[in-house]
Amino acid sequence: MAELVLPHYPSDADSHPPIDYPGYGSSVLRVPKRPPRLLPQNLTEITGPALGHERVGELDHDLTRQHAGEPLGERIIVSGRVLDSDGRPVRDTLVEVWQANSAGRYAHDRDRHPAPLDPNFSGVGRCMTDANGEYRFVTVKPGAYPWRNHSNAWRPAHIHFSLFGTAFTQRLVTQMYFPGDPLFFQDPIYNSIRDVKARERMISRFDLDSTEPEWALGFKFDIVLRGSQSSVFEDEEDQA
Repeated sequence: MAELVLPHYPSDADSHPPIDYPGYGSSVLRVPKRPPRLLPQNLTEITGPALGHERVGELDHDLTRQHAGEPLGERIIVSGRVLDSDGRPVRDTLVEVWQANSAGRYAHDRDRHPAPLDPNFSGVGRCMTDANGEYRFVTVKPGAYPWRNHSNAWRPAHIHFSLFGTAFTQRLVTQMYFPGDPLFFQDPIYNSIRDVKARERMISRFDLDSTEPEWALGFKFDIVLRGSQSSVFEDEEDQA
């Protein structure tokens, strides 16, 4: 019997933010008080969980068709590929998104931003990647919103992504931003990434090929789950 070779992923401190980044105020309340301990990767960590098609509904990928009417805002198509660190497509993996509405408000009890809620927009979706690792969502462009982290603080427009990959060791939660946002310069979550190139991998790109005439603009956002080109991790408890 061949020996089982378990994967090893070296730490990449430049591509991932420190857990106690001082510019992000609430991280002071969340950072562990003890140093992290490296957990060994055994067979369990590389073979599960397997989350599949049974978790995805017919309209889960289209956030504009989940209610009786259409939501307000600029309709967009967000699509891309999920790849591993060797450039191979990650097939049949669950991709989930959540976001604020076009006015910059989440459909959540703790969001007290005095912007209007949209009865036709819940801001959550999910889909599976296909055989080429491709995914596609239809939604509306989220608005910026204030968050009281510092003086006159506003979060840039963004969409949260959650991916399970093919095993627990590939679990990823990240954020997708939009090109040319004027709020990048003062956002501590975006700027906590030391590596400029890694930071830029969180920004989607406008894509005319996936834009549908007279209907919706297209944005591309490819995601790499592991390796030197991996997408930046976000604290999965952070919903801001």
